[in-house]
Amino acid sequence: MRSEVNVALIGYSFMGRAHSNAYRQVGPFFQPRLMPRMKVLCGRDAKAVRRAARVLGWEETSTDWRAVVERPDIDLVDVSTPGDSHAEIAIAAARAGKAVFCEKPLANTLPQARAMLAAVRKAGVTHMICHNYRRIPAVQVAAELIASGRLGKIRHYRATYLQDWIVDPKFPLLWRLRKDQAGSGALGDLASHSVDLARFLVGEIAEVSAALQTFIKRRPLPDSPRRMGTVTVDDAAIAVVRFANGALGSIEASRMAPGRRNYNRFEINGSEGSLAFDLERLNELEVFFRSDAQADQGFRRILVTEASHPYVKAWWPPGHILGWEHTFTHTVYDLLQAMDRKKAVRPNFEDGVRNQAVLDAIERAAASRRWVKVAV
Repeated sequence: MRSEVNVALIGYSFMGRAHSNAYRQVGPFFQPRLMPRMKVLCGRDAKAVRRAARVLGWEETSTDWRAVVERPDIDLVDVSTPGDSHAEIAIAAARAGKAVFCEKPLANTLPQARAMLAAVRKAGVTHMICHNYRRIPAVQVAAELIASGRLGKIRHYRATYLQDWIVDPKFPLLWRLRKDQAGSGALGDLASHSVDLARFLVGEIAEVSAALQTFIKRRPLPDSPRRMGTVTVDDAAIAVVRFANGALGSIEASRMAPGRRNYNRFEINGSEGSLAFDLERLNELEVFFRSDAQADQGFRRILVTEASHPYVKAWWPPGHILGWEHTFTHTVYDLLQAMDRKKAVRPNFEDGVRNQAVLDAIERAAASRRWVKVAV
């Protein structure tokens, strides 16, 4: 017997579209016991949210998220808004007894993130943060290889996440370039993914040294291009990190790298081997093992599309590649399974707080130009 979960999605732009697609696809392909019902889409602009609901497949619309989270027929609240509203919405949803699914980073500040975690714990509700890259099949295989000891003792984590969508100085001062709304720039937008993958694959980060840089300090206002406003977030972030287990890492994030559309790459080196992953080739994992015969040594490619690989069996035959959007479907599936089984799912708000603590330490390290310990 399958039951329905009534979902309320708050926010309908880029991430709202990705989440909507996941709710549509998870049933036909994964057939969870709890099936999502796309009940209500919420946004500030009544006309725009009605149009989005028609396109994305939502039954109802609203412009009042407070009323939505209090509705007795809503089971799951999905927070896909800018970071400045994450805490308020998620805490209200938890107090109303709803499961909460929140986009990353969890909040704009560490105190906000901690308050969100306290709220879901007190309410006893299911909670999850959408770090969807954990659920790329190739990343799952990387985690399995590390856990099995194939790489030996991990020594290095080297992550780079580069984009180029704000290179043009004429690009307007949107919300992602304002600290009061976004919390940070490339740090929270991109490096948060690298931090989460670091914790997932290698372990907890204990200490950081960092630099942040804003290259274009003023940009045209969105509604008045002849007027200029001040950019209040970083364009680029770079950090050296020490892990609690003794590994050393580097994390670089920039939205000012011409030609790099969505270049999210990491390499992990251990005493017995290495692996590397590139999001723009997300069906592949590069591996090297010292135990290979000398004549066969060198990095080789695993095509992660076999039915035996995580999540792949639900989709297509081997060699029929998956895309970025599938990672959200995998994430929603695991969330629904956790709700059905009444068990914790990862990454959850605890992971969100730990990630936020690393981002907070990076900001403090950049400001002080000193090594800073990550608050736990």
